[in-house]
Amino acid sequence: MKHILTAKWAAALLGILLLGGCATPPKYDYSEFRASRPASILILPPVNSSPDVQPTYSMLAQATLPLAESGYYVLPVTLVDETFKQNGLNTPAEIHQLPIAKLREIFGSDAALYINVKQYGTSYAVIASETRVTAEGKLLDLRSGKTLWAGSATASSNEGNNNSSGGLVGLLVKAVVSQIIDTLSNRGHAIAGMTSQRLLAAGRPNGILYGPRSPYYLKDGSPTP
Repeated sequence: MKHILTAKWAAALLGILLLGGCATPPKYDYSEFRASRPASILILPPVNSSPDVQPTYSMLAQATLPLAESGYYVLPVTLVDETFKQNGLNTPAEIHQLPIAKLREIFGSDAALYINVKQYGTSYAVIASETRVTAEGKLLDLRSGKTLWAGSATASSNEGNNNSSGGLVGLLVKAVVSQIIDTLSNRGHAIAGMTSQRLLAAGRPNGILYGPRSPYYLKDGSPTP
């Protein structure tokens, strides 16, 4: 009898764990986004919270494409960056603190995208070398000040890698070689492009909705089958 009860408890626990593993994140509330219907987006220079010195312009250079492909007009980032510099604003942190009314007055955009790069670069840990980029994004309505959307994304050079073969020496050599190649080739810039795509491309779960230049506009942010 005791063994039967134990088996039942184990089965019940397994069921709970399986249900927990299959749980999906709650759906993002897009009510403010749909009410705002932004057509143009101003990308502010990303804040760099990582130890690396390259993330700001690496992410800035690659943020336009996914937004443009999602149906938005994106203000030219080089022109925007130069405008800030001509007005004595040289750091992303101080630019992110500007009043939204001033951003609206200068650039005339419907919304502004604030990006914070949390991780960027190549790390080496004994038998593994990885280049990882993690970024958070927030889209603010420059007319009302309301947050329309917020999300985060990560990409890694180790995605899909199988490090189980080759023995310890082989893993060590592979890790060292990977780190040298990733550092010399600035692998972080390519991984930042993947992160940017995951963060800002419409049609992803809880991602940005499609803009008015997209054929999927006002279709719940999901492409048709």
